[in-house]
Amino acid sequence: MASRMGHFGAALDGPSTAEVRAHGIANAAAWPRVTQHLAQIPLMIDATEGNEAMSARHVLSIAELGPDVLARLVDLSTDIATGKWDGGQPLEGKVVGIYFRKSSTRTRTAFTVGAMKLGAHTIAYGPNDLQIVTGETLADTGRVLSNFLDILVVRTNESVDEMKALGAQGVMSVVNAMSDNEHPTQVIGDLSAIKEAKGRLDGIHILYLGEGNNTASALALAVGLTPGMRLTLVTPPGYGLDEETVKQAQALAAQRGASVTQHHRMDDLPKDVDVVYTARWLTMGASKKDTDWLDKFRPYTITEEVMRRVSRPEGTLFFHDLPAMRGYEVVDEVLDGPQSIAFRQAYHKMTSAMAVLLWCARQV
Repeated sequence: MASRMGHFGAALDGPSTAEVRAHGIANAAAWPRVTQHLAQIPLMIDATEGNEAMSARHVLSIAELGPDVLARLVDLSTDIATGKWDGGQPLEGKVVGIYFRKSSTRTRTAFTVGAMKLGAHTIAYGPNDLQIVTGETLADTGRVLSNFLDILVVRTNESVDEMKALGAQGVMSVVNAMSDNEHPTQVIGDLSAIKEAKGRLDGIHILYLGEGNNTASALALAVGLTPGMRLTLVTPPGYGLDEETVKQAQALAAQRGASVTQHHRMDDLPKDVDVVYTARWLTMGASKKDTDWLDKFRPYTITEEVMRRVSRPEGTLFFHDLPAMRGYEVVDEVLDGPQSIAFRQAYHKMTSAMAVLLWCARQV
């Protein structure tokens, strides 16, 4: 071909007869009509709109969002949850891919239903549906899917680097619906649930008990980005957040009057906290190498007695990102008790998913 069609639809001269045959176009005379149609399609890159318009918006890590975007997403999620936002279906005509390589009840349903409520179409991929399993690279897969999808929501139990490779094409947004080290959309929903219940985030103190997993990591970063919030992580020895994440969260917190601390002592719990938070001890059901791990975790079970020790006289809430291992990280009396809003918290997974989708699609 003497001149080629650019990636974003800038069609130039027509093909030779040989190229027409090679690409399966039956009639070379049809080519001018094709290029005329393509020329009418707006370019996806517009240099006059600044650098931001030249790349897709991704949600891969809380820290990468920054404080302003995080606050916008939390506020939008809260407004959706409380009925203050009714923007119709601004994603009509958009297509959202849901690629989950691991099991999911809440997150997959939240993104699917949330996308539908916003007017988008969805397509779901299971762990063995894409040619990645036969050796196609993640980068090539991303380039292919970007021809069809506007947003790809991904869950793995692997490194976020996989999602970065899928997002390298720069056209299709990629959303981290959980990687091995972070669960960003979970925590956007968590802050939204807190704001709905408390009316604020400034001054809120969260006590997190249990494993320093991907939810705890995202929570630490989110608190570090939110002015005035406090997070105390109390984790089993050897199962806390890694020092790099703690230091990153503390550095963010120092700039905003927030606080993130971690220790391992159940005999040194803070008093009068606003939220008590825990997560499943076996994240994604993954087993642990230590055969005696359960003995190390048992003291961190949240019981009614633990709630009494740390709660305010009134208003302290119990959070769980679910699914729960009842009788392990939390007892029934707490999960089903009057302080628990864990199941309302789960609803915010959809409102936060909707906020994320709107932001990725540049509708907010």
